[in-house]
Amino acid sequence: MMKKNAWILMLFILIGLVAGALGARWLKRVPGASFLTDTAQLAWSPKADLLVLSFDFSLRIDISLLSIVGAIAAIWLYRKL
Repeated sequence: MMKKNAWILMLFILIGLVAGALGARWLKRVPGASFLTDTAQLAWSPKADLLVLSFDFSLRIDISLLSIVGAIAAIWLYRKL
C-alpha cells in the first residue's frame, strides 16, 4: 500500500491536468467537441522594484473542461489507492 501525502496528490492532479490538456489539444479539430476544448486563461504577473532587487514573475494557466475532468479523475484515482 502506498503512503498518501499532499505531494503525491499534487503530482496526480498535475498529471491529470496535463492529460486533460493533451486530450483537449488532440480534440481541437473535432467540430462537436468545442465545448470540451475551449480554454479560459488565468494570468498572474507580480512585479517589484526595490532599488536593490527587482523581480518580474508571470504565471499563465490555460484551463479547459477536459483539464478539469482530468484533475477530477486524478483525485478519484488517488483516493482509490
